Amino acid sequence: MREAVHISGVPSSGPGLQELLGRVARGDQAAFTQVYDQVSGPVLGLVRSVLRDPAQSEEVAQEVLVEVWRTAPRYQASRGSAMNWVLTLAHHRAVDRVRSAEATAAREHKAALLDRTPEFDEVSEQVESRLEREQVRRCLRTLSELQRESVTLAYYRGLTYREVGELLSVPLGTIKTRLRDGLIRLRDCLGVNA
Repeated sequence: MREAVHISGVPSSGPGLQELLGRVARGDQAAFTQVYDQVSGPVLGLVRSVLRDPAQSEEVAQEVLVEVWRTAPRYQASRGSAMNWVLTLAHHRAVDRVRSAEATAAREHKAALLDRTPEFDEVSEQVESRLEREQVRRCLRTLSELQRESVTLAYYRGLTYREVGELLSVPLGTIKTRLRDGLIRLRDCLGVNA
């Protein structure tokens, strides 16, 4: 069995950590003060080596010491030394804090990506628009030359009925009839309900 190493070089004269944990398990606050004095330095050192953030390390070390107070009855001497048990609690708590911070960062990153994602799928919108344009072109090819010319001038070039009539040298009534008939054929071809 190894001899305990003491930082001051002089062995402590009081009870050992194992005995003190037994007293803490029975609710002895004075024993917990002694446990605190013995383990707080090593706990803080271990936690700081995992977290690397002094403020978080102090917070986690405090949580570990509260956990020692609450869970002292769970300590079993047959499974290892009291110091190893306390340091294992500290290590687990520190690793949990790191994992929690990583999970939070991942969630925030994912939320930021979702905020930048457009509300609609741009690719599908473009494909749908292209398909609609192709269908309109296909349907325009089913019109007579006169109807197609009238519809194109009125709807793609933005000319009024009167301007279309003047450009084609056709009476206004004839233009209105060509446009009406052409639009009816387009509607039927595109499958639009009236």
